[in-house]
Amino acid sequence: MHVVVVGSGIAGLTAAIRASHVHDVTLVTKGALADGATAAAQGGIAVALGADDSAALHVRDTLAAAAGSADERAVDVLCTDGPARVRDLLALGVPFDRTADRAALDRYGDDLARGREAAHGRWRVLHADGDATGAAVEATLIAALHRRHVTVLERTCLVDLVVRDGQVRGVDVLDLLGEPQRIAADAVLLASGGAGHLYRETTNPLVATGDGTAAAWRAGAVLADLEFVQFHPTRLAVPGGGLVSEAVRGEGAVLRDARGHRFMTDLHPDAELAPRDVVARAIAAAVRAQDGGPVLLDATGLDADFLVRRFPGLTRATRAAGFDWTREGVPVSPAAHYAMGGIATDAEGRTSLPGLLAVGETACTGVHGANRLASNSLLEGLVFAVRAADAVAGPRPAVLRLRGDATLVPTVVGGAPDASRASRPGGPEQPGSDGAVRHVVQSVMTDAVGLLRDADGLAAARRALADVAAPAPTSVRAAEDRALLDLARVTAVAAEARTESRGAHARTDHPDTDPSAPASRTWVLAPRARPTAPDTAPAPTVRRPVAPQEALA
Repeated sequence: MHVVVVGSGIAGLTAAIRASHVHDVTLVTKGALADGATAAAQGGIAVALGADDSAALHVRDTLAAAAGSADERAVDVLCTDGPARVRDLLALGVPFDRTADRAALDRYGDDLARGREAAHGRWRVLHADGDATGAAVEATLIAALHRRHVTVLERTCLVDLVVRDGQVRGVDVLDLLGEPQRIAADAVLLASGGAGHLYRETTNPLVATGDGTAAAWRAGAVLADLEFVQFHPTRLAVPGGGLVSEAVRGEGAVLRDARGHRFMTDLHPDAELAPRDVVARAIAAAVRAQDGGPVLLDATGLDADFLVRRFPGLTRATRAAGFDWTREGVPVSPAAHYAMGGIATDAEGRTSLPGLLAVGETACTGVHGANRLASNSLLEGLVFAVRAADAVAGPRPAVLRLRGDATLVPTVVGGAPDASRASRPGGPEQPGSDGAVRHVVQSVMTDAVGLLRDADGLAAARRALADVAAPAPTSVRAAEDRALLDLARVTAVAAEARTESRGAHARTDHPDTDPSAPASRTWVLAPRARPTAPDTAPAPTVRRPVAPQEALA
């Protein structure tokens, strides 16, 4: 059986390694293997491994952060399977940080160093190289992948899924020169990450343009919960500034307004360790109240040597931006960070399309609900990738069984139905890949479908996005822009339909949570609006020799 895995973060690498034990696997990734969001993850992996912790406590914290929208079975799977999967990483050699502190050894029953992040009731976040956890995990998994018989196609962009007779049969891709190729498959597993570049300001890497989620949408897969977009509270507020990990606040850093006031103590009993959606909106409100002046993250109360040792990467980043955070606060602001929604799946990664599975940020298992608990993302990619790889069995993987009907979207958005404008390339108005599409998408999404939303803005966003013609995917940039436009359209529809505030979805015109509102909503593109790929013969797949050894258990 030939399995195509798209994406090379923790989810894609884990799935490819696991599946390669019993299947022929091709891994496709848009950049180099280490270019995705996993390598940039700072905080760590939340997992209940300590003697003072349990899966049940981890479940409790995850459900509480999710604002009443998480799927309890998925959360239970995440937290129960998590310890075994992290032990797999330890066995592969991920260099998680250790401690010699006697009190910590007595509390946890092992020498693994742990951090605490927002909305966690325990110190359970494992980290590596201080604030370079994702890079350490990524490097270890890439080394394990190279010991398997896996074909790797780097710098290869997913364009569309190939669907025949209602089943996914492969992928159409482009290389960096725009050369197309079709790869036939018995199953396709999408692990292509999120779409942070829907917004002007994001913590995401450049490759995060939602290619897999958009391709699944065009092919007719059911999507869920796209209105739930998490904005990380603390991005370094300078041009090109990156993420400032929540772990910094977990160690004791505080947020101060222009007057030096620690405002989070006025707003939530957990102060800086309140859920991310609460902290992000509080920072945005503080910035508005002081006419755009920055909020400062103040870590000067921490021992300077500890700060530099615990967060070496962030120390370098803040110094490069002109700050000495051992002596002064650094300016921070919210930025688009994580998609809680995505391709609807079950706990085995199965989607509504036969032959298609999805894991990681491109998937929506329901495990994050309306607001992801900090440091659950790496764990999610790890846990559900193993389950999805194991589910690729038999002649075709089984499909997700929805509990209810998905809402049919006739034209993605807009006025009168017009399938030619839904997401199909072509037509005289195409702007191509000159940046026009991305500029419009990011402007509309940032202004109207961002941290705060209302009916007028969402309706205007829907209409504005409907007027943008999708570019033909003849280059990687154009394919990305088409994906962003598709996802912007359906995200605006989903946000407009949820007339309440819940977790990361905050409506100023509907500030309260409606207990009668569905916790989750699903959407599917009407059949007549779906583009069809030409039925051509598959192109050959390039294979590079590698030596098989051990893989993720």
